Amino acid sequence: MENKTRLEAIGMIEVTSVGVGYQVQDAMLKAADVSLVLGRTICSGKYINVITGSVAAVNAAVEAGLGAAPDGVIDHMVIPNVHESVFPALAQSVQLEPKQAKALGVVESFSTASILEAADAAAKAANITLFRIHLAMALGGKGFCLMTGSVSDVQNGVDVAADIVREKGLLVSAVVIPGPSKELFAEYI
Repeated sequence: MENKTRLEAIGMIEVTSVGVGYQVQDAMLKAADVSLVLGRTICSGKYINVITGSVAAVNAAVEAGLGAAPDGVIDHMVIPNVHESVFPALAQSVQLEPKQAKALGVVESFSTASILEAADAAAKAANITLFRIHLAMALGGKGFCLMTGSVSDVQNGVDVAADIVREKGLLVSAVVIPGPSKELFAEYI
């Protein structure tokens, strides 16, 4: 039961400064009963903090973190009732069976926070397998998510995800590859 409560919500704050990133992390962790999923520097000198816990705790922690960073916030978000596939995809621990490797969907954003929101929305809206969420490392601070499933399901997932990112003006690309080569899935099978 404890684990289900811990994974109820996810929150993130992305800032322009490493020092402010640590300050935000401290404020978030002191404000509520949350767990740090990821706190690190990312490309182009930015810092991200990702937390999880109950919806109320994550909301309180993100609010406290934003209060600790009067300047330099790039993006932030809270996802209540986060889809169960987000954490394994974020941890890059998803292994696909060869029969799961169907159409490939890719959504890419200038913001790491928006790609988390987009991936969650895609997983909730479409019958897809979310298998990777990549945040910023070796991407110039961008983020992307990968999904697979039938062409129509992947198209639906990509459309929903792209709309989330596009709304913030941060969409880099939204691609559906109907019949990808199996080599594109090599590290996941």
